[in-house]
Amino acid sequence: MASVLSSGYVTDDKRGLTASSPTTRERHMSDLDYRMRRLFNAESGRCLDIAVDHGFFGEGSFLAGIEDLRSAVATLAAARPDAIQLTVGQARLLQGQGGRERPALVLRTDVANVYGAPLPDHMFDLTIPEPALAGVRLDAACVVVNLFDLPGRPHVREACIRAVLAAKRDCERYNMPLMVEPLVMKDAPNGGYQVNGDIDRIVPLVRQAVEMGADIIKADPTDDPSQYHEVVRIATGIPVLVRGGGRVADDELLRRTQAVLEQGAAGIVYGRNIIQHENPAGMTRALMAMLHEGADAATAEAILTGTA
Repeated sequence: MASVLSSGYVTDDKRGLTASSPTTRERHMSDLDYRMRRLFNAESGRCLDIAVDHGFFGEGSFLAGIEDLRSAVATLAAARPDAIQLTVGQARLLQGQGGRERPALVLRTDVANVYGAPLPDHMFDLTIPEPALAGVRLDAACVVVNLFDLPGRPHVREACIRAVLAAKRDCERYNMPLMVEPLVMKDAPNGGYQVNGDIDRIVPLVRQAVEMGADIIKADPTDDPSQYHEVVRIATGIPVLVRGGGRVADDELLRRTQAVLEQGAAGIVYGRNIIQHENPAGMTRALMAMLHEGADAATAEAILTGTA
């Protein structure tokens, strides 16, 4: 079973890493560690982060299921995921409710126009000023920025690299954990982009994010889930959370979740597969059982359908 060390990084005995004693952990713990501990379950060492930051990107199709965001966040928070991912303008919907038991806030800090079809002539990725300070003010557990690799758009990757480096500098100032989201895209038939699950493209981008100082990685699944241990390995001890991407069938999502967890992923960041589901609270509970109770895909599906 995985565990969270004082560095905040998820380790596993199968990788030859073991936790230090509580005394050692306490001695070396920093402000960054305190925030990391709010994200990762103390027993399983894993995290379910539900992304509901889609409105930031200005795409109408992303809004399905979160038109009434206040209600959506309340439903999700009641299902008790580990974290909910929101923007500076909507973080209040989470932070203003409940008490200390509410899910941790993951703060989205950059906005891009890369998701539409057809693609715009000018593409950008812009980060809010002083992202870590915004995270401190909103009591976030971490902040997240993109690292895009887009066909024929090297200037977007350059902008992302600049943004990650600037965010890292700001995060070090405030001891705020930095989640970097390396996303490899390829051309789609509709004239836009779609996820590229080629492991040979994902691995170097993930490693670049780690080299720039990511404390957490949020990456796409590989086309072959059995290869995901290579993504975990290339992250060299930095916890890897797997994106859900576009909406897929429940059984496919649950099987894929089981596969990446078995490959060593430290958790998942799902959005549309939860918020656009007819039973978002039920899907949240099913996924939490997989992450923290060791449920397999079949058991999780039974929890979702109420037949468990």
